[in-house]
Amino acid sequence: MERQKVVFSDNLSKILKDEIAACEYDRLFVLTDVNTGRLCLPMAENVEAIRDARKITIGAGDSQKNIETISQVWRCLQEGGATRHSLMVNLGGGMVTDLGGFAASTFKRGIKFINIPTTLLSMVDASVGGKTGINFGGLKNEIGVFSNANSVIIDSVFLTTMDHENILSGYAEMLKHALISNEQMWSELTSNEELTIDNAQIADSVAVKQRIVLNDPTENGLRKALNFGHTIGHAFESLALKRKPILHGYAVAYGIVCELYLSCVKTEFPTDKMRQTVKFINENYGRMEIKCSDYPELLEMMSHDKKNVAGTINFTLLSGFGNIRIDQTASAEEIKEALDFYREN
Repeated sequence: MERQKVVFSDNLSKILKDEIAACEYDRLFVLTDVNTGRLCLPMAENVEAIRDARKITIGAGDSQKNIETISQVWRCLQEGGATRHSLMVNLGGGMVTDLGGFAASTFKRGIKFINIPTTLLSMVDASVGGKTGINFGGLKNEIGVFSNANSVIIDSVFLTTMDHENILSGYAEMLKHALISNEQMWSELTSNEELTIDNAQIADSVAVKQRIVLNDPTENGLRKALNFGHTIGHAFESLALKRKPILHGYAVAYGIVCELYLSCVKTEFPTDKMRQTVKFINENYGRMEIKCSDYPELLEMMSHDKKNVAGTINFTLLSGFGNIRIDQTASAEEIKEALDFYREN
């Protein structure tokens, strides 16, 4: 897989026009959810190709990232006369770019697509790196393929459409990137009381992910570092889908608490830095209510993690900032201790 083309834009109309023209397509489709269609699509419609494109609108929220919605998108492509030479622009958050990328990558065995992330989470994580997919059987991202967008256009103008909770959701992935990269980035993020975000911070976070993906595009080794906080975080998110759904970044933040605890216990991550991070997360993200009686279900969900080998739950842990320890294991009792720590701290 080649290096992902990421374009940082300060002139969305010009950049989008150029990137669309570079794709040499016959028919153009634009995928949005009901929210980005209302709030974000108007920012792009002064591009003639976007105005004339066939629009596909899906429901909003991670609960829509399912087989029914992907079938809807495939059907719209089919009814719209899409061919192997068509192009789809995915304009939205992580759910839209994940699902849209999967739809494009599988329709006619693959058509071209461009991602325009409209949330901080999708800018720094979901839209970059070539992972596409949907949820299935109550589990996160169970079905999908690796497939790079022809380009990813990042324009911070879309952050003006976001509420504070969605800013925080993306900020959790930036915090993860800092933990797996360097202490200076972590210090800047955890001392940023106003949670102000600029293009330079977004670019730094994207660069961490791109560097790792370029070295391991299909997650055979180093790319597992990007799953820090996600083994337990995805279990929290899957459990929440059955109750009251939470944003992906909140689940990652809660997973970071647990997996930093395991990192202290098993790989000697500095305890003081762990507690500083936990304090930052508690103050900004609160807590998802879980009980001891939820532990068996959470463990069952972790047992389906794609990093697992022969049924053993696999973690990425840290021994320090940027000191990544992939393919770590923990017993059920150790994981329960981490969940206890999460509930009590």
